[in-house]
Amino acid sequence: MPLPLLWIGGAIIGAGLIADEKQKRKQTERDRLLGLAPKEPEADKHLGLGPSLIDRSLRQVAPKPGAIVCCYVYGMIEHTGIWLGDNMLIELHGSGLVRVVSVKRFLAGRTGTQIYLACDHQHQPLINPLVLSRAESKVYQYREYDLFDNNCHRFVYACLTDIEVSLPSFNQFNAKLAEHFGEVIYWDEMKHDDFRLDFVSAT
Repeated sequence: MPLPLLWIGGAIIGAGLIADEKQKRKQTERDRLLGLAPKEPEADKHLGLGPSLIDRSLRQVAPKPGAIVCCYVYGMIEHTGIWLGDNMLIELHGSGLVRVVSVKRFLAGRTGTQIYLACDHQHQPLINPLVLSRAESKVYQYREYDLFDNNCHRFVYACLTDIEVSLPSFNQFNAKLAEHFGEVIYWDEMKHDDFRLDFVSAT
């Protein structure tokens, strides 16, 4: 019966890949703790630690107004926004409306119950002083939404830099963040004392 053997083999390989990914993440976290993690991005190294659904971060970071945030959508497409404060965020919704939403609404209908912050190698949120005022000025405006050409990544980057550029993927978004801040990007789990993210319902 070759088919069950293929399933077993696939499961073993998958488990091995997950274990390897967890080990790499733990090593990156240790390097950050010891001050050994990369700070400045290189041509092929702009992402130090991505968000993960399979492994919790060793450290959670408190959000600050203007911080760049993300969450998972269906386990693979990351949705990005800007932290406003008081448990609220600014996002570009799939309808094209720029809106202010709560943490619960930001996560509603998406996979996972965790929000991540774009941070530097020392767990400090990366913030441009102008990003919040730019984002607030766009609230209740409509954009011609397109999943690849005019998406949430493009909106966040436009608020960050005042430059409109197509960013079809989360990877390209990270590359532009690293270029803008001159820092390798580390996505840390968000800590929020007034709201237990672990118990947010995504329904």
